[in-house]
Amino acid sequence: MMLTGSKVELFTEDLRKEIDQWVAKYPSGQSQSAVIPALHILQDANEGWVSKDIMNALAEYLGMPKIGVYEVATFYSMYELSPVGKHKISVCTNTSCMLNGSEEIVAHLEQRLDVKLGETTADNKFTLKEVECLGACCGAPMLQLDRDYHEYLTTEKLDKILDGIK
Repeated sequence: MMLTGSKVELFTEDLRKEIDQWVAKYPSGQSQSAVIPALHILQDANEGWVSKDIMNALAEYLGMPKIGVYEVATFYSMYELSPVGKHKISVCTNTSCMLNGSEEIVAHLEQRLDVKLGETTADNKFTLKEVECLGACCGAPMLQLDRDYHEYLTTEKLDKILDGIK
């Protein structure tokens, strides 16, 4: 990303084009409707997180109040507001997952990765995160590793998943 001029522009031309493709899907004058996919695009381009400067620049780019971008970025657990590891593990601990063993999954991950929920491993490979719900209750317990869902977890299945990561 780059900073240029008196206006804060943290987006490369390619990022602007990608955001503009989303803006074009909405009625004229409704560019703020693209805030969710734009945050995904910018987070992916910024090593998995969005800074306050990025959110401010996005608000300016979409012509919306900064608070509107902050509200979206802080409401959804899919956005990170501080640096994260190369791989993000989001473990659902809501009712269905809890009743089906998410506490054991969390304990196993914490022990294996030597981190607590909300922390990143010393090698910056993994960030372990607790989330309220990932919408896959029928496959509980479950987690999201990067963008992939893994359901019906056991500690053995979890070890195979982690062992498969390069």
